[in-house]
Amino acid sequence: MSRPSAAGPLPGPAPATRVVVCDDHAVFADSLALVLADAGHVVVGVAYSPGELPAVLASRRADVCLIDLQFPSGTALEWIPRLRAAAPAARFVVLTGFLERHVLEAGLAAGVRGFAHKGQQAGDVLEVLRRVARGEVVVDRAALRGGPVDRPRNQAQKVARFLTPREREVLTRLARGESTQALAKAMGVTRSTARSHVQSVLSKLGVHSQREAVIEAARHGLVSVETGEWLAG
Repeated sequence: MSRPSAAGPLPGPAPATRVVVCDDHAVFADSLALVLADAGHVVVGVAYSPGELPAVLASRRADVCLIDLQFPSGTALEWIPRLRAAAPAARFVVLTGFLERHVLEAGLAAGVRGFAHKGQQAGDVLEVLRRVARGEVVVDRAALRGGPVDRPRNQAQKVARFLTPREREVLTRLARGESTQALAKAMGVTRSTARSHVQSVLSKLGVHSQREAVIEAARHGLVSVETGEWLAG
C-alpha cells in the first residue's frame, strides 16, 4: 500500500470566468464573445443595451460584465448602481475608445473595477479581464490617454495597402454589421460580387469569417469598432 503524499492533492485548474458582454454594436459584442470563449472563458450572456442587463445578470451568475461606455440612451455609468444591485458579486469592466479623467473617477466611485480600450489587441482586453476577475482594479492606460491605440502606424498601413478601395468599403460595412445582401444593395453590385469582395477581404486579412475580419481590422487600427469608420488613411 502506498503512503499518502504529505503535500496533499495537487490543486486543480482555476475555474473559467463567467462573462456577460454588453454593447449596442452587435458585431463587436458577438465578436468579443467569440474571442472570450476561444480564450477559455464562459460567455453566459450577450446584451445589446443596458436595459437588458439586469435580468441577464440576475439569472446567469456572471463573474465579470464587460460593458460599453456609450449608449444612445446615455452612459454605462448611469446603469452601474442598478446593475450592481442585480448582481452584487459581479465585477464590471467598462469598454471605451476614450476615457476622460472625470469619467474614470465617477466610474471608480460607482464601483467599476476596470476600464479597457476597445481598440486594443484582444490579448490586452483579456489581460484586463483576467486581473479584474482576480480582484484587482485595472485602468488601461491606452483608454485613459484616448486617441489612437499605441501601435506602430506602419503596421496598420502595411495591412491597409493590400486592400482596394472597394475592399476597404466592404470592411467598413462589415464593421457596421451589414449583411452581404445589404452590402450588395448599398454598393450597387450583385450578391455574388459582394461575396467575392468579402472573400477577398478575408483572404488578405488571413481570417476565415466576417467576425474575425472585424476583430483583425480593429486590432490593426484600420476601422473604428464603434462607428465602422475607416481609420488607416
